Amino acid sequence: MRRDTGATGGPDGVGEATSGPDPTARHGATQAATVATYRVHFRRGDKGRRRLRSGQEPKPTETNRVVPRIAKLMALAIHLDKQIRAGVFEDYADIARLGGVSRARVSQIMDLLNLAPNVQEELLYLRAGNRVSERSLRGIATTSSWAMQTRTWNATW
Repeated sequence: MRRDTGATGGPDGVGEATSGPDPTARHGATQAATVATYRVHFRRGDKGRRRLRSGQEPKPTETNRVVPRIAKLMALAIHLDKQIRAGVFEDYADIARLGGVSRARVSQIMDLLNLAPNVQEELLYLRAGNRVSERSLRGIATTSSWAMQTRTWNATW
């Protein structure tokens, strides 16, 4: 008896499985094999391992796109600012204790709020593949003029 449990086929995700007697066996050559065709796709699982999934691959949508790290940090800074204003947190030290990071790191993240509003908006809607580093934005955030920040942002990205 022969069983192929792995996926075979091309990039379209079509696989084949054969069960029953081996059609190449000498003593059972008169019996036909049963062939089943199914669709599979690979998804990233724990620790980046590829996992075989049955069914068709889901269509890419806006909800499953990769969000750049800097966009996540910008959203986090806005959220934490709202939490501080609402009285959930007293100061950055409370956030640092809860998040298990240093107060300096919380300050670095919150300094993104010093960016001009149009730059903040562009950061939130960045597409994957844009290489905007947090370190480069720190220099822009230290500039007090929003007009100058915008000019620097547009010239750089």
